[in-house]
Amino acid sequence: MATGYLKSGRTTGTALVEAGTGERERVFDAFRHWGYLEADLDPLGFLQPVPHPELQFDGEFAQEARKVYSATIGAEFMHIPDPERRRWIGERLEAPPPAVDQNHTLEQLIRAELFELVLQQRYLGTKRFSLEGVTALIPLVDEVLETAGQHGAVQLVVGMSHRGRLNVIAHVAKRALAEVFAGFEDVDPRSVLGGGDVKYHMGATGEYITRSGAKIHIHLVSNPSHLEAVDPVTVGRTRAKQDRAGPGGSLQYVPLLVHGDGAFAGQGVFAETLNLADIPAYSVGGTVHVIVNNLIGFTTIPRELHSSRFAADLARRQAIPIFHVNAEDVDAVVRIGRLALEYRYAFTSDVVIDLIGYRRHGHSEVDDPTITQPLLYRAIKEHPPLWEIYAEDIGVSDAAGRAEKIKAELEAAQKQAGAIKKKPSMRQLPGYWNHYKGGRYKPQYEVETSLPAEEFRQLSERLSSYPPGFHIHPKVEKLLQQRGEMGAGKRPVDYGMAEALAFASLVKRGIPVRLSGQDSRRGTFNQRHSVLIDIENEQEYVPLQHISEPQANCKIYNSTLSEAGVLGFEYGYSRDYPEALVLWEAQFGDFANVAQAMIDQFIVAGEAKWNLLSGLVLLLPHGYEGQGPEHSSARVERFLQLAATDNFQICQPSTAAQYFHLLRRQALRAWRKPLVVFTPKSMLRHPEASSAVEEFSSGTFLNVRPDSEGERVRRILFCSGKIAHELRIARKKKKDFQTAICSVEQLYPFPEKELTDELERHSGAREIVWVQEEPANMGALSYMLPRLQRLAGARSVLSVKRSESPSPATGSTKAHDVEQRALLSLALSSNANATEADA
Repeated sequence: MATGYLKSGRTTGTALVEAGTGERERVFDAFRHWGYLEADLDPLGFLQPVPHPELQFDGEFAQEARKVYSATIGAEFMHIPDPERRRWIGERLEAPPPAVDQNHTLEQLIRAELFELVLQQRYLGTKRFSLEGVTALIPLVDEVLETAGQHGAVQLVVGMSHRGRLNVIAHVAKRALAEVFAGFEDVDPRSVLGGGDVKYHMGATGEYITRSGAKIHIHLVSNPSHLEAVDPVTVGRTRAKQDRAGPGGSLQYVPLLVHGDGAFAGQGVFAETLNLADIPAYSVGGTVHVIVNNLIGFTTIPRELHSSRFAADLARRQAIPIFHVNAEDVDAVVRIGRLALEYRYAFTSDVVIDLIGYRRHGHSEVDDPTITQPLLYRAIKEHPPLWEIYAEDIGVSDAAGRAEKIKAELEAAQKQAGAIKKKPSMRQLPGYWNHYKGGRYKPQYEVETSLPAEEFRQLSERLSSYPPGFHIHPKVEKLLQQRGEMGAGKRPVDYGMAEALAFASLVKRGIPVRLSGQDSRRGTFNQRHSVLIDIENEQEYVPLQHISEPQANCKIYNSTLSEAGVLGFEYGYSRDYPEALVLWEAQFGDFANVAQAMIDQFIVAGEAKWNLLSGLVLLLPHGYEGQGPEHSSARVERFLQLAATDNFQICQPSTAAQYFHLLRRQALRAWRKPLVVFTPKSMLRHPEASSAVEEFSSGTFLNVRPDSEGERVRRILFCSGKIAHELRIARKKKKDFQTAICSVEQLYPFPEKELTDELERHSGAREIVWVQEEPANMGALSYMLPRLQRLAGARSVLSVKRSESPSPATGSTKAHDVEQRALLSLALSSNANATEADA
């Protein structure tokens, strides 16, 4: 047994070696650790090997070890703590390489290279983000699929950016070549005004038949230009597919992420995604990562892209192997493809393949790279295509003739493209969609969200109980007692209980629930307590998993301390588990802007760009309570700016019952739109925001909560969220019977009918005011004011808000209190001229 595999904590090549292991083992152990530094990895020779002092050996053993570890494969694996994994990798690398179907591989290389050549000739000056220089990616993926098929895989879920994407669509997703070429012909511009996306961002599906006859479905995920942003989305979609499949799902659905070298090292969302790999809430049984390493960014060279020698060095934060491989030793590339998949299946681990080649053209084909890298591109110009090199290496004499036949096939397909009727990227949505407009179904298509009183009582009992002998924390015990009283109608229902009841009613009905977020199992504000912890042994009990027999799963997870990666994952999960209620919760709504790219590129625009529907729910705690600039605002204004053509819903439920009905409406509707919910903080247990039992067993979500106070209303205050309760409390103290306070619970789609009804109901009111806690340049003011004015007609609409500010809120609690009192005083002032004011 090789002791070099078994020891850990090693700093030098010789420190590990025990007496009696022999000279061969001593040499090989050094190369296992450092051989990758001296490997010949760059086809053009610009990335030179780095001599290492511990590899200065001569003789037969050194020559043998150098062929394994310092040739065209550089393996980094000795940082992995598990000796079994190190032994597994070393044994396979040191064994004779398996045979490669070289004829098949040559065919793939010719097709991949000539596909790019035909595009270059027929669509000169058009962006396509060529794969030339790393076309070994195609036989690499072929071997990944071959190996996955042998392990029972049924689908490969692929996330990648634009480099080589069209080649993958043609030769992995197997889309008809004529259809791929047709994408360059464009469509009638009138059919995609305001929608669609460029061809190298669109997703693709197809079926790949491996050499051994396995049929594997290919799912290439749609992506924006934000490079690594697609990573967590792809992994989330894979996890959803695995969960739907049940036990063994991770064997059947395999994620493959294809990265650029600059993006792999530079984009933080990839690091967030990598960190999810072994966390139970997000694990997928291992992701295969391939870096399509051109050794260049747009115009930026490696030493300006990353501080380390390799772009892949970021992956060393994990206990996973990294295989650097020269993209022009195609047999070695294929070998590593098989090794990576076998490792993934053996250890349910991520694995990284660093495919090092070059980029034949500029970043896009309209760029001239000789301006910034003249020496590099002088060398590339003289460098033959890979298929010619490989054909010579394996001694195939008829490669040129085969290439001519394939080129003729490609050109014929390109000619067919012109005859294909171009279709817009926007597909026809189901018929029931036509019944949805302005944020609501026609009444006969809307869903019932109330719960029978007896079912409400039964669910409450389940939610407030725990097993005999379970040692519960005294504070949690008191909370459960209170929830039991809520269920019995002895106490108003608060937000935490309302949410639990909504989840319980859904899982009983067979609708899965998944919620993740930072500290979400307990809840940032101590409001959820979805998981009970035994204080004697820390065993867990989840009441929501014990609602009925049978029932759907309810999974509530604490997430990693990241926003973009986790939100991207949950968006992806919601895409492939549409019948589930999938929620992401920000610790404070203010932190959602860390994930702004996911919101902008996927959640609110995915339907318009790619026809991809999602029912993802974002729970964003929002409200001004003196906690400072980063704990006050979920940036309502930004979401309203993104709202158009009924693309998503923006709501701020002001009571527990409203929150309950909103969650059930989201899950029970027959269609999917993302939902952004501005959730409360201080109002979570406030009596004004709690609801009577009767509000759950009747009614539905109200887009606008009307005010039942007063018949002789002279003033109407429209507002949203916590401020509505504060205004009502202040109005009561003032004994004001002439002011109506209406809470706008759904901001978008704009509840025009309900607001019109309120204005008509209070037709005698001459003063109409929009009131908000946020500064004048934030919140819903700029969205609501013109719309209210349009509905109000001749009556003017005024506003009360904080003064405009570059920061959402003051950092002083005392200053906040002064501002809030002034805000409430101005809002309830009867002087209309004083009401257009800033607090």
